[in-house]
Amino acid sequence: MKNTTLVLIASVFFCFQSCKKVESNSNTEETKEVTTAKTENKNSSEDLDFIFPKGQKGPDKNFTGNAYNYGIVMDSTLTTIVGNVYFEPGARSNWHTHPAGQILVITDGVGYHQMEGESIQVIKKGDAVTCPPNTRHWHGASPEIGMQQMYIVPNTEKGIVNWMEPVTDEQYNNL
Repeated sequence: MKNTTLVLIASVFFCFQSCKKVESNSNTEETKEVTTAKTENKNSSEDLDFIFPKGQKGPDKNFTGNAYNYGIVMDSTLTTIVGNVYFEPGARSNWHTHPAGQILVITDGVGYHQMEGESIQVIKKGDAVTCPPNTRHWHGASPEIGMQQMYIVPNTEKGIVNWMEPVTDEQYNNL
């Protein structure tokens, strides 16, 4: 019963990603150049290297643009959810928090993430980010290049995600 409840909660809430960069295999200036100069040809899902299936489209009430979630692990013993999200170019999550925090591992493409009160950070393949518990944030793809990420949500008994208002175009474009 616990596992069924956890799967249901994960399906309803459609978890996601982002926050404080902990590792990066590139510097920010280099990443900005890649994004603005479009030196990578990652404009559609066919251009990305998919590790997992594309998944189910996330609800419009929680995302601007098209984002797709594929659940990988929903474990009631470890109380952890792991999944993969693909954001089409320009797609992004609403502002949200995770009661126990979240870890993201970018598996392909280029994207953005921002914690409230901080600057937007560019993230790309090989980067890992963490978001502390109850920290308001958002994440998504860059305008020109899609992004895939694995997300890890620990301690799901504390809750999974609290969705808030959409990220405005002005906020998204404030790089």
